[in-house]
Amino acid sequence: MESLKDIIKRCEEISFDLNFTRAKEWKSQDDSRVIVGHMPIYFPREIIHAVGGLCVGILGGGDKKQIIKGDAYYQSYICHMPRSIIEMVLDGHFEGFDGFIFPSICDVIRNLSGMFLLVGKGKFIKYLDYPQNFKSHIGGEFYQKELQHVLNQVYKLNNVELTQERLNNSIQLFNKNRELIKKIYDIRQQTPWRLTAADVYHIVRAGYMIPVEEHNLILENVVQHIQEDIGDNLDKIRVLVIGAFCEQPPIGLIKTIEMAGCYIVEDDFLLGSRWIQKDIENANSEDGLLNTLSEAYLNHSTFSSSIYDVDNPKEARLLKLMKERKVDGIIFAAPSFCDPALLDHPILQKACDDNNVRYISFLFSENTGQFKVIKEQVGTFSDSIKLWE
Repeated sequence: MESLKDIIKRCEEISFDLNFTRAKEWKSQDDSRVIVGHMPIYFPREIIHAVGGLCVGILGGGDKKQIIKGDAYYQSYICHMPRSIIEMVLDGHFEGFDGFIFPSICDVIRNLSGMFLLVGKGKFIKYLDYPQNFKSHIGGEFYQKELQHVLNQVYKLNNVELTQERLNNSIQLFNKNRELIKKIYDIRQQTPWRLTAADVYHIVRAGYMIPVEEHNLILENVVQHIQEDIGDNLDKIRVLVIGAFCEQPPIGLIKTIEMAGCYIVEDDFLLGSRWIQKDIENANSEDGLLNTLSEAYLNHSTFSSSIYDVDNPKEARLLKLMKERKVDGIIFAAPSFCDPALLDHPILQKACDDNNVRYISFLFSENTGQFKVIKEQVGTFSDSIKLWE
């Protein structure tokens, strides 16, 4: 079995390969294969996998891509991520991609789908609307039509039809993927010193760049390794970090939080990979193949700043998650200029105040390189909890 150190190193290389080498190698092995890029918030990758495609996460260039041309396409007072994605487009990083899906995260991402059309990238561009009504006969039917539109576009490229057998195979693979990721988080809740939060991030992010079959093997090996008694238990508090559901935090920021005296045992990094909270049931063709994905979205989704669920308020869900993970406090870390996250934070923080939950808050950008002030803030937060608990 591959050593844990080698697995982490390989995942780190895959995660930040801005040329998507493994995905393009995979496509070159069969003329019917397609690559579909998608933003990191949730998209049911099962449907693309089931029709011979590979969903690849578009996560921005982080601190590995300097923005020069991208600033000409967007105003300066928006988040960093879409500008770095445009920079990647203009520099040819997405050559070989067949289509792109932009979920309805915010108005900026809506505009990003239009930018891709303007620069002529992709054989299809889809701005995917999420249902904001969670009733099956309204939001559910709408969502299925949105997914069918994506399938129609892929069919034009490779003539592969979605079948019950293909879809159920894909559902089982991604159910396994979510189960293994959850197991890693569950083990770290009890023994977070066995694997750093940065290592978890690299391992999960690699799954956005490679076929799910390969990623499941990596996850299985990681689970086997961290079930062993490895690492040293340090005097740190356990925290939940929330706010980075779209633009991803720099790896340096994740490391800074843990070096400042915290174990990150829960987060909303790479939220799409953990979006569905229970196994998706096998598709029943009598009810329509996409019905099972729609019902999973409506009934088993996590909470996010980009989703409005009036009957299931996110502040209550945050407090429930905090209790389940037995954290000592919450760190609200949102990207600069991220309207959805920043509009949510006062509501979530009020719930923390009302329930005597300790928290701190700060902003970041995906290309942030200096963390001294954040380290001092987090360190003070950690020390105050340890001293006055």
